Amino acid sequence: MANENQNSQDTNAIENLNSQLTGASLRLANNKKVIYWIAGGIAVVAVFILSYLFIYRNPRINKSWEAYDKVQLDIAKQSMTDSVAAGEFAKVADNYGGTPAGEIAALSAAEAFYNIGKWDAAIKYLEDFSCSEPVMEAQAKVLLADCYVNKGAATYGKALDLYKKAVKIADGNPQIVPAVLLKEANVYDAQKNYSEALSCYKQIQAEYPEFMPGNGMMIESYIEREIARGAK
Repeated sequence: MANENQNSQDTNAIENLNSQLTGASLRLANNKKVIYWIAGGIAVVAVFILSYLFIYRNPRINKSWEAYDKVQLDIAKQSMTDSVAAGEFAKVADNYGGTPAGEIAALSAAEAFYNIGKWDAAIKYLEDFSCSEPVMEAQAKVLLADCYVNKGAATYGKALDLYKKAVKIADGNPQIVPAVLLKEANVYDAQKNYSEALSCYKQIQAEYPEFMPGNGMMIESYIEREIARGAK
């Protein structure tokens, strides 16, 4: 009888162990299925990304540079006017938006439109301009600000905000920052805000002492002028 009880206990123990092992096996199998599904999903995404890059993205980027270079060559060969150049660059920007060449074409179109006094057309191609290169990004902000200055006093505030952003992006660049501060001071002068203009000139004097405005006047002369106007 004792042996039967022992055998029964052993059988139950084995069944319990088998049951636990079976449960563990099922869990492992289920986990493997999840892993396979995840791996399969990653593979599909990877194939999609590679296909996008090599079938669509890279050829599109190459075509965009070809289109941009063609405009540049046509300008060199034909002495193209700013009006025609603006239209040609605009086509590249419109057709290849989101590519590096498309962004540069947008900036080139804006410069050409600016040169012929079409401020709104230039603004259209500058407002959405984006570039990771700080010098180019700062220049785009300055050109956009210049457009708003030329549109008149009603948009001076937008211009000043953009000049300040350009100064921040340029991050101390000695070729960009003092020139932008000079533009900013000119707008303040137009608003008869001589104290703010004086602040810009003093910043140039303190941080960029070698900067020359290029019109025969020294920064010190600008400072004296603003003080004479009552700037504090």
